Amino acid sequence: MRVVFGVLSLLLVLAAVGFLAKKQLSSVGEIKVPAVATPGSSGGPTPPTANPTGNVQQQSQQIQQQFKAAAEAGIQPARPMPDEKP
Repeated sequence: MRVVFGVLSLLLVLAAVGFLAKKQLSSVGEIKVPAVATPGSSGGPTPPTANPTGNVQQQSQQIQQQFKAAAEAGIQPARPMPDEKP
């Protein structure tokens, strides 16, 4: 009897982990990279511009700038939370 409960609980846990893994992997595809601000702009985000007619070097530089902006945005410290007072 203990073996049956052990196997059933193991299958239940495996199903829960599989469901959560599937949900997590499907949400990874929805991540969006923030837009890159041009050096002369006010610093606010600008919509990404597609340049299909540009050469490979220009496209490579644009991708590098977007990656750099995303990395910088990721390492910025979080805003301090105000202290809660009852």
